[in-house]
Amino acid sequence: MTLQIGVIGTGWFGRMHAEKLARMEGVNMAAFVATSKQKADDAAKPFTDARGYENVSDMLDDRKLDAVYICVPPFAHGEIENELVKREIPFLVEKPLGVDIETPAAIGQAVQASGLITSVGYHFRYMESADKAKELLEGRLAAMAIGNWMGGMPGVGWWRKMEGSGGQFVEQTTHIVDLLRYLLGEVTEVYAAYGDRIMAGKEDGVEVPDIGTATFKLASGVVASISNTCAISAGDRAGLHIYTDKGVLELGHHGLIDIESSRKTEYVNKRDPYQLENEAFLHAVRTGDTSLIRSTYADALRTQEITVAANQSAKSGLPVRLPSYL
Repeated sequence: MTLQIGVIGTGWFGRMHAEKLARMEGVNMAAFVATSKQKADDAAKPFTDARGYENVSDMLDDRKLDAVYICVPPFAHGEIENELVKREIPFLVEKPLGVDIETPAAIGQAVQASGLITSVGYHFRYMESADKAKELLEGRLAAMAIGNWMGGMPGVGWWRKMEGSGGQFVEQTTHIVDLLRYLLGEVTEVYAAYGDRIMAGKEDGVEVPDIGTATFKLASGVVASISNTCAISAGDRAGLHIYTDKGVLELGHHGLIDIESSRKTEYVNKRDPYQLENEAFLHAVRTGDTSLIRSTYADALRTQEITVAANQSAKSGLPVRLPSYL
């Protein structure tokens, strides 16, 4: 069975997914949607059978698709997902689910009612190092965790506005929040502080905070902190360090370092987590077996809730208890 796949959004993520999918056996790139017909046609050109469209309805009316990848900015979610739910077409959506919690929560209710197969692009969950960390944590008592997402500011205009991206905690640092949940369990309370130190005075149109730190209480008793900045041009890093009764687990893009009192062991990621994510989703589309999907829409809503709560806490100056929305 050859799966017919559509992609909504033709930026870096949309094209990256399309290239990886096209190399998979039994997959055909059939359609692309962009903000203009020209952009959609340009994205479709490398793929023999693909066509470009300016809106989702035209694509779905014209092509019979087995699944769709949604790779759009945070502010653009809502109508796309609702249309796919209405037509019962499984989808993989790139994080985050939106700029707020209300729109994703409404989509989540529709997805749950339909029983639709969904996946969310938290690819850190598919790293081999995340598997190893989970395995090691079964024999250790986690005490606390410290995470970070440190880097520069993306150049696109929508990212620099809260109503466009939701800010760095929602748009980028969500990966580390999700990894914290995946490895250590649910968050019950968040307190955050943000600031504007560099970027608002350096670049035009910057409305998002460029530094921030959040402290989390977890249901297990673990305490965690995650910091971010989008104001540095060097020294970028992203990861999660977990402190346990037997040492430290340092988890990042490239792998895991297990630091114990008498030894240090490194585990390197050998497989592409995006590819593993694709394989899990398409297996579910083909067979109905969703057991390999590590982040469904319902699960990702919990991460979205936490990052939005961090924004609220930073704005109010008060801790936010969870669950408070769902």
